[in-house]
Formats: sequence, structure tokens, C-alpha cells
Amino acid sequence: MSGKSSREPSARAGVAEPLAHATAAPAAAVGAGVRALAGLRARLTRRELFAPHHLALAAIVAGAAVLDVNRLSQNGYANIFYAAGVKSMLRSLHNFFFVSFDPAGLVSIDKPPLGLWLQAASAKVFGFTPLALLLPQALAAVIAVALMYRILARRSGPLAALVAALALAVFPSFVAVSRENGVDTLMILLMMLAADAALRAIESGRLRSLCWSAVLVGLAFNTKALAAYLVVPGLALAYAVCAPAAPARRALALLGAGLVLVAVSLAWIAAVELTPASSRPYVGGSTDNTELGLTLEYNGFGRVGGQTGGPGRIPAGAGALASAHARAPAAQPKTRVRVAPPAPAAGGAPPAAVHHSGRAAKPVAFGGSPGPLRLFGKGLGDQGAWLVPFALVGVLAYALLIAREGAPEGVARRRDRRLAALLVMGGWFLCEAVVLSVSKGIVHPYYISALAPGCAAMVGVGAVALARLAARARTHWRALLAPAALISAALVATAAAQVVLMRREHYMVWFEPILVAGAMLLAFAIVAARRYALAGVAAAVGLLLIVPTGYAASTWLAPVEGTFPAAGPTQTAGVGGVGVVGADLERVRTLIAYVRTHRAGTRWAIFTDASVTAAPFWLLGLPSGSLAGYSGTDPVVDGRGLARLVARGQARYVLLGGEFSTRGGNRATAAVLVACERLHPSVWGGRPAYLHGLVLFDCAGHEAALARE
Repeated sequence: MSGKSSREPSARAGVAEPLAHATAAPAAAVGAGVRALAGLRARLTRRELFAPHHLALAAIVAGAAVLDVNRLSQNGYANIFYAAGVKSMLRSLHNFFFVSFDPAGLVSIDKPPLGLWLQAASAKVFGFTPLALLLPQALAAVIAVALMYRILARRSGPLAALVAALALAVFPSFVAVSRENGVDTLMILLMMLAADAALRAIESGRLRSLCWSAVLVGLAFNTKALAAYLVVPGLALAYAVCAPAAPARRALALLGAGLVLVAVSLAWIAAVELTPASSRPYVGGSTDNTELGLTLEYNGFGRVGGQTGGPGRIPAGAGALASAHARAPAAQPKTRVRVAPPAPAAGGAPPAAVHHSGRAAKPVAFGGSPGPLRLFGKGLGDQGAWLVPFALVGVLAYALLIAREGAPEGVARRRDRRLAALLVMGGWFLCEAVVLSVSKGIVHPYYISALAPGCAAMVGVGAVALARLAARARTHWRALLAPAALISAALVATAAAQVVLMRREHYMVWFEPILVAGAMLLAFAIVAARRYALAGVAAAVGLLLIVPTGYAASTWLAPVEGTFPAAGPTQTAGVGGVGVVGADLERVRTLIAYVRTHRAGTRWAIFTDASVTAAPFWLLGLPSGSLAGYSGTDPVVDGRGLARLVARGQARYVLLGGEFSTRGGNRATAAVLVACERLHPSVWGGRPAYLHGLVLFDCAGHEAALARE
């Protein structure tokens, strides 16, 4: 095996200093949100604190906390791939810094480190428990709801801010990702903090605030790579248009902030790239063992332009178990085994089937085909499109309101705070909508959670804009034409979209007549009784929020599916715990007992092809690793590298098969099929047909054969 693929990571000297900064980053990011809220509280008098809009905000934040925390413990470790990685990260500073998936540091998790560092910090303080991993995301979501109010209250008024905060709190996909241990919620919070800092920079002209916004976007990049940059076009455009100073100074300020953004974004990547490949884990998810390649390809432009692993592009290799019957008959053990076929790999099914009444057997892994209506299609629609028509109309309505009312007296039109808020939050909303609609690569349904802040903001400002446009037209009937058209479009189109989603998901269909009739009557009433337009729009928004709120709350009904978190009573449920339950869990425990008592490897008691197959073993305490990364195809090691590990006693047993086995594996898994002894399940106490057709191989004594492959 080459030097690049035969790595056996060791702790790297000199990692302590950068690690000190790394561990402070997650706390500083979330702490910024907490300090912002604390500062807001400190500036309020007692009378202001108990003002109606602040009481309403408290109720909304409390409701968000209930949505995000209620029955949270039923989710177990949720995404067991990340959970197992965090457990490994607690083993050493080396594993922590390089976000190693396995305890011995062979391959890393295929995501940037910040979100996982935050979970590891929580687990270090509170112990490695499911709640310690899940609570940071739930708390980040609650802070984001309060932050939404802060962003809009000064620029668009308390009512718009309250509506936006409520729309964000009940956004179904946002609630779903906040109840599991992914990294999306932290990324969204950091992007919102960046938007808030950018708006302060635009209003004050301070370069420091603009650079702080760039730092926050860079931290979001270190949470989920290029997905964080979708907030940047709106920020840059708003600063270029609305900030004080001459155009040349604005351009220089943006250039300086851009340099800060690049420096913060690439700091950790540079540290990884400068570390010799033999002294760190293989970069999981990459084909060239570089973080830069992973960031730009698999986690970056490949998601937009199309990539292996996207819908309809999952490689269908012969599969580990299928190949076993076709290759090298001489290598087959004397006792032939009839093995159950592996489960289909499309999207990755849950580790074990747990049937909840009325729920789908498999998760929706991808959004529909790219196109202008993709946001409303299967997979994405029910997770986040309930209010998208209203938000789209809201962008137009708010822009029209700003144009008709003009800037406050003594303020240049381009310096209008409302215009800056529209460009920042509306730009974010439109960028997310366009990218999600046109991307040809991997687009999982929960990606629409990143649409939530922009969509919610446009719902809030759009509602107030529609009411004010209608009220302004009381004495000018010609001026009513545009508001009437916008109000009708917002209410009727949104109600129609919700009806389509309700019927497709078979959810609250009984509410359809009330929704349609209510939307039409309120649209007419707002136009006819323009004096009460604000109350009418508020009632309409309340009506349109009923179904998505119920849909978001349905996440309580069963454990969230860790790999594809989704709201909805018919979505696939997770299994909780370590991702394996019932008879499958007992077989895993039996296999663990066998391996532990039969001279397992000193560093990896068991290897699997894909990381998700290894995760339950490690969560149950058996040191395990993956030969081919998360997807089961990464070129982490080859036969020669595995042979060296076996010869040194560091590894012995390999478990092949499972949900990603049809992707074909890598050179190491192919060598195992030919060279190692396949153990009959009766040897270790199992049965011929068990857990996704997993098959145990013993590679001890077969080092020479492995090295030849």
C-alpha cells in the first residue's frame, strides 16, 4: 500500500496550541448569541420588559423550546455516525482536532469540525450521553428564534419580528434538524449572527462589525463548508448599497472582510493539509485525502453540479456479499454459508427496521428533480414549503412598501434600514431557494432547513408590508390595485400550496375547507375593510401557520431518523438508542462478546466496510473502524495496508455487508473477500440470516494473501 493509504495516525506534536483556539470557537459562537440577548435584556426597563411584544416573544421562544426539547431523549444517539465520531474525539486531542470517526484515528468524519467540537465539548462536560449530544442543537435553535426577533425588530418593527420568529420556530425541517445531532442548526445560527453583525456594520459604518460578520460566516463554513456561503451575496450587496462612506471605501471594506472570511474559513483546512498524511486520519468522503478536495467537491460544488451519490447516481457495484460468491472459489471456507442479501443502498436505510404505525418503511433520501417547483415536490415540500409562496410575495410587497413610503426624513433612500434588512434576509432566502431548486447533486430533504431564516423573515416583513400597503390605499382606489393583487396572491397561493402538501402527505385533510375558505374570505376582507388590514393580515398569517405548526410538532411522535431527519407523522422514524434494536441488537451484542473473547485486534477489535455499520459496535464499547469511510467506497486502505495491520496484531476481524455494501467497497474489502476466512454464524452464536446480511471474516494468518490483492 502506498504511503498515502497505509496511514496509522499518531498524536501530532504541536496540536495543542491550535486546539486551544479551536475549542474556544464553538463556545464563542453560541456565546455571541447569548450575549446579544443578554445585552438586549440589560437595556430594557421593567415596563419595556413586560410590554406586550416582549411577552409575545417570550411565549414564542418558550414554544420553540417545547418543540425542540420535548421527548428529546427518545431520539437516542440519532445520527450514530456523528455520535460514534464524537465518542472517538473524546479519546485524544489528536482525534478531537482531526474529527476522527474511529478511536484509533484511521478515517475522519466527512464534515468540518466546529459542530462536532461543540458536541464533544458538551459530552466532555456532561458525560457522553445522547442528551449531551442533542441539547446543543436544540439550544441553538431556541437562540436562533430569539435572534430573529432582534434582527428585525429595529428595522421592520416588533410585529414583523414576532411573525418572523414564530414562522422560524414552527418551520418543520428546522424543528427536525434541531432534534438530532447534525450540524445544520449551528450553521444556521452562525449565519444569522453574521447577518445581524452585517446589518450593524451597515448602520454604523464600523469595519469591525463587518469583519466580525466575516468571522461568523467563516465559523459557519467550518461547520458545514460552502453551504454557509449562501448568506454572503445578500450581506455583500446590502453593504455595497446601504453602508455609509464613499463607494471606494465600501469596496475596500468588503475586500478586507473578504480576506478575513477566507482566513477564518481556511484556517482549519490549512492545518490539516500541512499535517503529513501519515500523521492524521484519512479525510473521509474524499478521493484524494485532502480537506480542500472534500470541501470543494463532495461537500461543495458537487452538490450543485452533480456527483456520485446523488439521486440516481449511487454507484451500484457488485457489492461485498454478491462478490463473495463470484471471486476466488479457493478462498471460500470449507463450510459454505447461505447469506441474506444486503439491503438496498439507495440513500442509506436505517440500521434496523422499526415499524411505527402509518410511517414509511424507508426515508426520503433526496429531493425531487431539479426545477422551479422542486421546493414543493416530494421530499422538500412538506419539510419547508408551507409558507414559501407567502415569503416570495413578501419580498415584493416589502420592496414596494419601501419604494412608496421612502426613507425616514433626513435619511438617504439607500440608507434605509428596511432596505438593508430586505437585501440581507431576502437575499439569503432567494439564494437558498435558487440553489436548492437547481442543484443536481446530493440534496437531502433536511437541507431546506437552511431556507427557514430567510423564509421566516420574508413572511414577517411581508405580512406587515401587505397590511400597510392596504391601509395606505384607503383613499386612493387606484393605489389599491397592487396591494389587492399581492394580498390575494399571498393568501390564495399559499393556501393552495398547503392543500397540495396536505393531500400528498395525507395530513389534516379535514382542515382543507377551513383553510381555503378562510384564506379567500380574509383576502377579501383585508381589501374591503382596509382600516382593519393589520388585524386581517395577522389573522391570515395565523391561519396559514396552523398546519406547519402541527406538522412540526409531529416530530415528538417517534424518534427522529438520524441520517435523514424529517418532520411529519408518516415520515420514517428512527430507532433511538444506538441505531439497532430488538433481535438485531442482541446479535450485535453476541458478536461483540465473541470478538472480545477471541483475540481481537489491539487497535480495532473489528473493521467494517462503511462507518455506519461500525458505529453501533463502538457506541456499545467495542473499538471499531471503517475500511472505506462513510459511504463504504473511500480508498482509506488497500489489501497491503490491511495486511500490515493484521500482521502487527492491530486488527483481525472484518465485518462486510450492510446498507452500503452494494456500492462495491474498496481494495481492502475486495482483498478480504478473497483472502480471509469467512466464519459461519454458528461459530460466534448467530444465525445464517442476520442483520442486513453481515458476514464476519477472520484475517489472522492470511496476511500474505491480503498483501497480494
